[in-house]
Amino acid sequence: QVQLVESGGGLVQAGGSLRLSCAASGSIFSINRMGWYRQAPGKERELVAAITSGGSTNYADSVKGRFTISRDNAKNTVYLQMNSLKPEDTAVYYCHCNGLSGYVWNNYWGQGTQVTVSS
Repeated sequence: QVQLVESGGGLVQAGGSLRLSCAASGSIFSINRMGWYRQAPGKERELVAAITSGGSTNYADSVKGRFTISRDNAKNTVYLQMNSLKPEDTAVYYCHCNGLSGYVWNNYWGQGTQVTVSS
């Protein structure tokens, strides 16, 4: 059983900052890619940022220069530092990882954490 537990969401004013954390636990032996997705009401889930085990990153154009993704491989934890937040960043943010459990690589998802940015 693999679990992703997120924390750090909340309500913030435009221009403010939040830091999301996500820790993977359970019978997971290796993690390749970790990332954050978000889904706003009435919209499809979209990639926000991702990072490989080697530290390579990619970002959605809408968050480049404002968000920073990082990870601690020893703790199986990924972080998302969100600065200069805008009302359009309001969404449920989901943690994702591609991990090895047993002999199978699977995609795992967190339960989601709400981020609300007020104008």
